[in-house]
Amino acid sequence: MTDYPIDQQLDASGLHCPLPLLKAKQALNHLQPGQILRVIATDAGSVRDFKAYTDQSDHCLLESFVEQDSYIYIIRRG
Repeated sequence: MTDYPIDQQLDASGLHCPLPLLKAKQALNHLQPGQILRVIATDAGSVRDFKAYTDQSDHCLLESFVEQDSYIYIIRRG
């Protein structure tokens, strides 16, 4: 895990697909290009969703990992 300067954190714990991704999209829309969003999710389906979304957008998935029972995503706004 690399340390990134986190500009905003979104806790989507307990939300089920597709809500973690939808909440992350909303949060990214409020950030400036280059700023970093850290998302915490507990839905296993979010792994596929966040990868597919960042592959198809101008945002960059800098890192994703599991921490205890949570999925963590570090996304740089494009």
